[in-house]
Amino acid sequence: MATEHTFPDATAKTAANLPKEFDPEKMSLSMGPSHPSTHGVLRVQFELDGETVTKADPVIGYLHRGDEKLAENMTYNQFVPYTDRLDYIAPLANNHTFAHAVEQLAGLKMPDRVNAIRVLTSEMARVSSHLLGLGAFGIDVGAWTVFMYTFNEREKLYNLFEKLTGARFTTSYTRIGGVSRDIPPGWLEEVDAFCDQFLPILDEVLALLSRNKIFLDRTVGIGVISKEDAMSYGLSGPNLRGSGVAMDLRKDRPYWGYDQYEFDVPIGSKGDCYDRYLVRGEEMKQSIRIIKQVIKKFPAGDYYAPEARRIFAPRKDKVLTSMEELINNFMIVTEGPQMPAGEAYFEHENPKGILGFYVVSKGGGVPYRLRIHGPSFSSLSILPKICVGCLISDVVSILGSLDFVMGECDR
Repeated sequence: MATEHTFPDATAKTAANLPKEFDPEKMSLSMGPSHPSTHGVLRVQFELDGETVTKADPVIGYLHRGDEKLAENMTYNQFVPYTDRLDYIAPLANNHTFAHAVEQLAGLKMPDRVNAIRVLTSEMARVSSHLLGLGAFGIDVGAWTVFMYTFNEREKLYNLFEKLTGARFTTSYTRIGGVSRDIPPGWLEEVDAFCDQFLPILDEVLALLSRNKIFLDRTVGIGVISKEDAMSYGLSGPNLRGSGVAMDLRKDRPYWGYDQYEFDVPIGSKGDCYDRYLVRGEEMKQSIRIIKQVIKKFPAGDYYAPEARRIFAPRKDKVLTSMEELINNFMIVTEGPQMPAGEAYFEHENPKGILGFYVVSKGGGVPYRLRIHGPSFSSLSILPKICVGCLISDVVSILGSLDFVMGECDR
């Protein structure tokens, strides 16, 4: 005889008729969106058999701000502060990437000094980003001391960022056609001094983890990503190189003069959490190597492209002394830099992987379309594959090793 079910309310009736996403014999566990190890507003829905993960489903969208649509309603320079908020751990690198995409659209060529500033600050952003990623990864697996070291060094970098840009966190330093201000006197010497004192501290930090029994137990052989999977899921940056793929846009398609500097591209061999940690540690050393070379042969010249006069707001002293420059400044600020019709795409080797901006213009001072390729979205896409078969405690190590940022994922 058929059993007649009764439902206490409409919600329960609706839920009963929905297809089963998870096996009812197993436990469903929701981690996040405010869990400390999810590093932001990521929620992961797990299906567990005991403590073993049998299914993982990342749920994103809690931070969605519609950045790409917002760009269609503001001038090119007005969108620069929004790029800060994508990967807010490395805003300088984001600023430069967006500006370069628009400069390609405008057919602008940057002076050597602008390129040197962009390389220098991008590598400083890489060190800053990896320091926070490494410290947070340490906390995820129970190593608090590492975070204290890395946060202290990151603070020194933020002091340097503040002297250069006037801001510590959201820098908005770049302008279409250059940067907002030149290097202040004595700043390069301070950066050089930071590099000299940083390398011994970095070695000390890495020594705390590299042979630590607990850290090794929690990272070696955990969250393995094969070379083939890393490429098919579109991973980039340290997550790709940790799997043994030596792909780095700074080497493969040099820009901003990266081909003038000597540096190595570290890669892993097993693709596990430990390899991704080792790659980031070595990348910081290589970034310092690049920074030292940039400082050594820092070029003279302008900090903006002279031919960008109709795009770049004039210097303040000229605005205050010339009526023509005042009018020019007013037109650029109110109507935006006048771009030709066309489209352009540029991608930069950001700390977390390849960040790309695709800009479409129909002329005028506002983009017609803007699309953003962020590395964190691809990094999260492989989570359901590598989590299956792991213990729930291993998931924390995996999330920390992927080093994603939700501001760029929920764009």
